[in-house]
Amino acid sequence: MTRPTAITIDLDHLRHNFQLAQMLHGGQLLAVIKANAYGHKAVPCARALSKLADGFAVATLEEALQLRRAAIRLPIVLLEGLFEAAELPEAIAYELTPVFHTAQQLEWLAQDPKASFETLWIKVDTGMHRLGFSPQEIPGLAEHLYRQMGIRRLTLMTHFAHADGQQPQALDQPMQHLQQVLQRLRTLPELQIKTSLCNSGAILGYPAVRGDWGRPGLMLYGVDPAAPAVAARQPLKPVMTLTSRITAINQVPPGASVGYGALFTATRPTRAGIIPCGYADGYPRSARQGTPVLVGDVRVPLIGRVSMDMLSVDLSDYPQLGLGSPVELWGSRLPVAEVAQNAQTIAYELLCHLQRATVHYRDAQDSTSTLE
Repeated sequence: MTRPTAITIDLDHLRHNFQLAQMLHGGQLLAVIKANAYGHKAVPCARALSKLADGFAVATLEEALQLRRAAIRLPIVLLEGLFEAAELPEAIAYELTPVFHTAQQLEWLAQDPKASFETLWIKVDTGMHRLGFSPQEIPGLAEHLYRQMGIRRLTLMTHFAHADGQQPQALDQPMQHLQQVLQRLRTLPELQIKTSLCNSGAILGYPAVRGDWGRPGLMLYGVDPAAPAVAARQPLKPVMTLTSRITAINQVPPGASVGYGALFTATRPTRAGIIPCGYADGYPRSARQGTPVLVGDVRVPLIGRVSMDMLSVDLSDYPQLGLGSPVELWGSRLPVAEVAQNAQTIAYELLCHLQRATVHYRDAQDSTSTLE
């Protein structure tokens, strides 16, 4: 019997979420498919969005080359830029757009006589203090790029530190800094300036903040970055569903424990259902007792420690559930953000950690590829 734990990726839902982002943001959109499309598999997701997106955003050169080798021809932006000078010729050869966020990266560009980009993307640090030039550096930098290197088009990109929609005025100060920068750049009228400001949180939570290029990431996969603390703000559709089945049932007497470390001790006769999914599959070991698991149409509580390959749930109150009962660990009926909250983490981490389950694709537009 094949191990029943599997992932279903609904590419129609992916397209629905992209079109929703398009409606909310306007302008041009880069579909963010870094980290293997947040665990959803980059190449199938890129192909599904190739007729909708204006381009893609990934973290690294290696991720971009995977897409190019799969014949993805849309523009690709490297969000983390280049890690060494040797990557620059390859980025140019494959028509990739690195984001420049350090003086050293710009030196590599200046020292390569063959290096040129139609538009140079520059990262502006508006409060994350992770990557990028400070707003105060940008006007001088832009003038240098224009006068010394002949750059005529710049896209200023930033990543807001607080864009999940839970702090209404969170973007006021960073936007004020950006507006001051743009005002100063008007002294170089020959320099064409565009901006890339909004990730998923900003697209969903800050309608007044819009740049030329939006960068929806997590929302493409059906998750609001503010969930579950904030009620759903848009009708996003979950793209990934993690499923399995009950493959064993143990009768646990009162006083006996379940799993490593005796985290759960039965206070009554307990029917423990065993599900073949664990932290090696990507289900979080940190999931607390009582984390909901959908068995059939019923939410039942997780009991005991999540093991490498298995976890246990309490079926005691539901005699109709037994061997072979279908399980949804997260997906269309059990939000991944709720599971993440119970594991004291975020949905991003759970989605990105899925590794070994069989992957099925649901795609009404293309029935040729359904299993990986």
